[in-house]
Amino acid sequence: MNKSAVIIASILFCVATLSHADYEAGVEAAQQGDYATALREFTLAAESGMVMAQYNLAILYFAGQGTDQDYAKALKWSAAAAEQGHVAAQFNLGALYYEGNGARKNMETAFEWYSKAADADHAAAQYNVAEMYYLGDGVDKNLVLAHAWASRAIDNDDALASKLRDDIAEDLDAEELAEARRVFARMKIGL
Repeated sequence: MNKSAVIIASILFCVATLSHADYEAGVEAAQQGDYATALREFTLAAESGMVMAQYNLAILYFAGQGTDQDYAKALKWSAAAAEQGHVAAQFNLGALYYEGNGARKNMETAFEWYSKAADADHAAAQYNVAEMYYLGDGVDKNLVLAHAWASRAIDNDDALASKLRDDIAEDLDAEELAEARRVFARMKIGL
């Protein structure tokens, strides 16, 4: 390894160590109800790319803890964590777009982020995807997929999904219901 590569690796290690220290200090502060300190520490770690800090910082901005409520910043930090694959952040980002908090309401973008979280077995996201398919909200109405996603949400213990699936089933004929069950079975085995 050449000298400049060693220097760069050392700098990256130091930044990662400092980010972790900032994050841990933020967690400790948040647990003690000191949200202003948590905000400061999470910001330092989030700016260096730490996904958990980005996620927690988004929550502080969304809730207005340690700062004024700021949906735009909640959206920014949720997006940063979501793009790194943080499932709960993907769900939250979907919710922000669905409600129009921090950005213009965008049902298609909400559906995209809910779908990413749903694919990763986030039960509430699965429920939302089912409901959006059922209503044709941000996506073409598809009762077969709505039923399959509601079944997946039930499989992941979502408390509201049984009623939604029952409502969807009332609108399906026997052939569509059989297809919905086949789609769900393929979802369960990852096809």
